[in-house]
Amino acid sequence: MNPAPSVAATYGRTADGDLAALVDDTAYAAIPGPRGLRIANAWRLSKPMSEWRRDDFHGAIAMVADAVGFHDHIAELVQHREELLRLDRKRCGGRRSTPWGQSQSNEIYADGVVFHSTASHGGFKLDRARNAKMPAALRVAGGWYEEDAEWSKVAAGFPHLFTAYERRHAEKTLRDYYPNCWEAIHGRFLKPGESVENDRRLFHQKHRQDWVVVSAIHSKDHPDMTDCIARLGGRRDHGHERRFLVPSREYVVGRFGFVIDEVRHKEV
Repeated sequence: MNPAPSVAATYGRTADGDLAALVDDTAYAAIPGPRGLRIANAWRLSKPMSEWRRDDFHGAIAMVADAVGFHDHIAELVQHREELLRLDRKRCGGRRSTPWGQSQSNEIYADGVVFHSTASHGGFKLDRARNAKMPAALRVAGGWYEEDAEWSKVAAGFPHLFTAYERRHAEKTLRDYYPNCWEAIHGRFLKPGESVENDRRLFHQKHRQDWVVVSAIHSKDHPDMTDCIARLGGRRDHGHERRFLVPSREYVVGRFGFVIDEVRHKEV
């Protein structure tokens, strides 16, 4: 019996004093910010960890609160790499027409489950037999599942083809973008705060008769005020507009918009 594949992480500090880790050929740095530590990554850095600089890194794959969160995240990535080795996905050549253009590379997860990458986008193609086995609430007609959000439906339909790390992100993506699908397969309603899209829907239901800001600039005539254009329910596509002045110290846009208080906010 072949031994289980093993992946190790090496930890240290960068030249800037940031926490750092190396997993295979990917480098990670925990860069301090106003909301905690931003985990950035880089590929195949040739110099020692003690010489890594913040300029060597890019992006933000995660935000964590502290050093413990950084170590936990790296441990999860190590587990993810080990599970990927056991899954033994296969890359193959061949070009195929996809909804996002001609494929440039393909990765076979299982018979009938192939991920296609194009120059601009990508996604999964499930053949007819595999797509028929998808839960009805998740199934996309034609079997094409784009990579930004619909991939989560494939992970929910065939969880054994994905790592624990991927399944965790798929579960959150499904909740955030397809709350109705999530509720259908889990048999319960989502609570406020559990889904971005569901919370957006609840916000607009609650404020459909309120004036919600759709655009705002600092007022030229009133330095301490923000000049706001609002529409009923925040609908941008149609409807009457009204203009209000809001004290700039109060104008803090929430997740889905700023609601005008007609008693306190002066209409222009």
